[in-house]
Amino acid sequence: MRPVERFARAWGQAVHDASYVLLTRAEREAFFLDLSERLAQALTADPFDAVGGYRVGVDLANTAAIAPEGLGRTVTMLTTRLLSTLDLSGVVSRERLAALVEALTMGYTATLHDRTLDQQDSLRRADITARSEAERALRRSEERLRHAALHDALTGLPNRTQLSHWLSELRTDASAPGRFGLCLIGVDRVRAVNNSLGYAAGDRLLRAVAERLSQVPDAVACHLGGDEFALLIRGTTNAEDAAKLADRALVLLRAPFEVDGHELPVAASAGVVERAVGDGDPVDAIRAAAMALHWAKDDGRDRWRVFDDEQNARDVARYRLSAEMPGALARGEFALAYQPMVDLTTGAVVAVEGLARWAHPELGRLLPGRFIGLAEDSGFILPLGMHLLEQACRQAMQWQNVRPAAPVVSVNLAARQLCYPGLAAEVAAVLDRVGLPSHRLQLEITENDVMTAEGDAVRNLHALAGLGVRVVLDDFGTGYCGLAYLRSLPVHGIKVARPFVAGLDHHGATGRTDEAILTSLVHLGHTLDLSVTAEGIETSHQLDRLRAIGCDVGQGWLLGRPAPAGHLFTAT
Repeated sequence: MRPVERFARAWGQAVHDASYVLLTRAEREAFFLDLSERLAQALTADPFDAVGGYRVGVDLANTAAIAPEGLGRTVTMLTTRLLSTLDLSGVVSRERLAALVEALTMGYTATLHDRTLDQQDSLRRADITARSEAERALRRSEERLRHAALHDALTGLPNRTQLSHWLSELRTDASAPGRFGLCLIGVDRVRAVNNSLGYAAGDRLLRAVAERLSQVPDAVACHLGGDEFALLIRGTTNAEDAAKLADRALVLLRAPFEVDGHELPVAASAGVVERAVGDGDPVDAIRAAAMALHWAKDDGRDRWRVFDDEQNARDVARYRLSAEMPGALARGEFALAYQPMVDLTTGAVVAVEGLARWAHPELGRLLPGRFIGLAEDSGFILPLGMHLLEQACRQAMQWQNVRPAAPVVSVNLAARQLCYPGLAAEVAAVLDRVGLPSHRLQLEITENDVMTAEGDAVRNLHALAGLGVRVVLDDFGTGYCGLAYLRSLPVHGIKVARPFVAGLDHHGATGRTDEAILTSLVHLGHTLDLSVTAEGIETSHQLDRLRAIGCDVGQGWLLGRPAPAGHLFTAT
């Protein structure tokens, strides 16, 4: 049923008892549907003209469909239910509605002007009564709407809109204290409760959380939606005042909640901001507190963090850098520098590692530490990684065309790439497109990523090996990879982590211990029939010791620094 039909039926029923003319139900519904559609059209007309309401009032009087007493009910219906039933609240102003209702009343009364004085007096009394009733109903309705707009329906606490109003009023209220604090609280495990016990249990948990937070002294609790709550503290003197209340709130929430016979342990994190009311836009405090809450969750949850301008500036810079990546890729700003890997027996370059570089137009040449982590967090590592892999393969193909013993090209894979279901297919497509033999491509995956590999990641490793692509464990020795687990994966080599190589320069017992560990790692690799590469070689002593313990391949500044492809075999 259309909204206008619902209103027409309710209107006709409301005035039915005050009708002069006996109408069938169908006749009554058709009559009031016509009037309702005309009123709706008049309300939304542009420009607005109240004459439509006047004509409806004339028709009501001419048909003698309702007595004067029914006019009061009509006015009440129109003023209290017309906008909401027709979904026009917030679209049509109440001033326009009032003008239309007034015109309808005038049309009705003008049409009955020639009736008896008693009838006219009755009309006036009905009109006055109707107006009074309508005004009272309108005031009650507005109060209910105002409360609903500023309070959360689930918990009854003030909502985000009310909190924003309060924060805005702090600046203009001369009687308000000069400083305030805001704690934004994120409750953990609400989603788990919804999934396991149902949303009704989750709602009861949120109501229980709201009740506890309402007990925090000297603070006003608000529910911002979902699992987010806030505490507003007026009259603080410093950040410690707000932090103490945040800590008290977290302590309150650590005690288990009893919901539907289940004991539910719930922890929370909090972001705290404290400032003078004149420091920036007070409403911006919600954003600052949300940022601090994000930091608290990153730190391990069940703790609070105070907003820090310097850290925020760093985060903003990181976000902007992350947002620039898609455009930078399209403009060709990402490229590779190549570092040689040298056979420690013959001194020949057997492989090169492609290392990502970003030629940023403002910040200059950026190393991977500035942007690879951002790309992984945002998911942009998938298109960026495949772009760099294809670039490396094309370069390897060029070397193969001009050098009789061209080096293998080695490319790093991030954890998100390793878990991407289409990885092997995309690598195969790149090799086909470029024409590079698969055995001339080596992919480096950190030991930690391999240790946590499951599902798609493990399938990708086997699929890559099935293509003939070499797979090497990078940073080996830092992740404590189990021997049995290592044997089950299609790995062709290991790259010993840099700290073990650096330990060769240590003196005394420390140096001997580090060399013994490195010797064991090399022996382990050879036992598993894996090639062993040592990275981070920077001194002649390190090089000599690695040769002595039988390491196969070396990489580091002593053997060659990262350089553009054209300088690789001439750079020292």
